[in-house]
Amino acid sequence: MARKQLTPQDWSVAALRAMARGGVAAVSVNALAGELGATRGSFYWHFKDRDALLTAALEMWEQDDTHGLIGELGDITDPRQRLTALFTVALGQEDISGLEPAIVAHADHPAVAPVLRRVTERRIGYLTDLYADLGLDATTARQQAVVAYAAYLGWVELRRSAGELVPEVAADGPAAEAALAHLIAQLAGQVGGQPLPAPE
Repeated sequence: MARKQLTPQDWSVAALRAMARGGVAAVSVNALAGELGATRGSFYWHFKDRDALLTAALEMWEQDDTHGLIGELGDITDPRQRLTALFTVALGQEDISGLEPAIVAHADHPAVAPVLRRVTERRIGYLTDLYADLGLDATTARQQAVVAYAAYLGWVELRRSAGELVPEVAADGPAAEAALAHLIAQLAGQVGGQPLPAPE
């Protein structure tokens, strides 16, 4: 039976999965080729070297988990509902479990640093705009955005490192749903004089 023709996206997803399991060092051309049932020649058909794969994989993550999500939320006109939807999706089921903490843990890696910087700036900027749309002044909106983003990063790291001890940070289940509703309420407070709606 003929092998499936692999795409650059297939290699990139495999690289992100490896990164989630073991960090940047786990992204090995030989290991990924074995995992994908491919040859090294297949890899070099798409990428110059391992660094090119790392860059492509991280840019895919940036596009899908930041720009793509923000684009999807653009159809929600009410900023209160948009913020609730953002938190619900961002803290829900992960496409690749543990990926975000693994990327953040390698913030000083030359392939990771520029992408992570862009992602962080874009996400905090988007949150700032959302809080401003809810009626906060520019300084307070920025402060609230930073708090919200820090809470998000802590939440996904806690899920990765101690999920069995803290079921509230799971991606689903009754305890997780209640904890997520509570987190959203805390991050929103009384923005605009009323609480945000609970996630559906």
